[in-house]
Amino acid sequence: MQILLVFIGGGLGSVCRFAISAFAVRYYPSTFPWGTLWANLLACLILGVLVGLSVRNLLPPPYRFLLMSGFCGGFSTFSTFSNETLGLLQSGQYAQAAANVLLSLLIGLISLYLGMRIALYAN
Repeated sequence: MQILLVFIGGGLGSVCRFAISAFAVRYYPSTFPWGTLWANLLACLILGVLVGLSVRNLLPPPYRFLLMSGFCGGFSTFSTFSNETLGLLQSGQYAQAAANVLLSLLIGLISLYLGMRIALYAN
């Protein structure tokens, strides 16, 4: 059952990531990978909330598999982030590559932390 929940959540997360990337390409055309950045940062925020709920025992194990491992795992994408950053480096866009790495890491950590704080201190 756990595998099925991860499978369903991963599929839903992947579709959401695809939709965000398609939106970004259409409305924010740029060589900067906005869609991947937004998906990863939103996944960090969502995961933070879910971790916080788990710590408070407010998220039953089946939902952890569905949402944390499945949805957030499918929604975020380290491989695409790495590939797009390498592409920026190979095309000589060093500042954009550095910005992508720094924004992804720093804002990702902040998003995860904020998500946890939201869940831990919400009534």
